[in-house]
Amino acid sequence: MQHSLAFLALVNAAKAAIKEMDIAALQQRSTPYVLIDTREDHEWQQGHLPGAMHLGKGIIERDIEQTVQDKQQVIILYCGGGYRSALAAQALQQMGYQQVYSLAGGYRAWKEQGLPIELP
Repeated sequence: MQHSLAFLALVNAAKAAIKEMDIAALQQRSTPYVLIDTREDHEWQQGHLPGAMHLGKGIIERDIEQTVQDKQQVIILYCGGGYRSALAAQALQQMGYQQVYSLAGGYRAWKEQGLPIELP
């Protein structure tokens, strides 16, 4: 997908303010975390990472406090390529969540590595 320069600038500013995690680090993680897919509904329906829950970018800020009450909980967000999840991670940090990560490369990188996916 070809992204606009303004969108990429917004994402790059968000990435400078948040933490990213790569797939290898996610796979090695032993402490509990909440995995959230921030993609659109139709993307979720085509498959998602095992154990993920769905809170799309359009509603995550509205619904996160009902889903994850503990603002110290580790939250790992992903989207298609790591852009929308970076924006969502920045928003959650602004809401007081302390341990939010965006998955670098997102769902696309996960699939490219041939890792398992779940269907709804």
